[in-house]
Amino acid sequence: MSQKQTVYAIVGPTASGKSALALSLAKRLDGEIISCDSMQIYKEMDIGTAKATEGEQAAVPHHMIDVVSPLESFSVEAY
Repeated sequence: MSQKQTVYAIVGPTASGKSALALSLAKRLDGEIISCDSMQIYKEMDIGTAKATEGEQAAVPHHMIDVVSPLESFSVEAY
C-alpha cells in the first residue's frame, strides 16, 4: 500500500521568486523540485533561463532540467 504524497505547484510571473520559494520549501519538507519551465528543459541554454545553480541542485534534487538538446524537438506531450 502506497502513501499519498502532497504535490505543491508554485506558479507566478517571471522573476517573482518562485525558484527561491521552491528551494526553501523543498529543503524544509525534504522534497524535490520538478521544473516545468519551457526553456530549462534544454541543455546548454543557461543564459536567460535562471536555472538552479549547481549548489542549489546539489542541496535539493531537481528534475527536468537539461534533459534534451536544443536541436531536438520537444513538446508538452513528450514532457
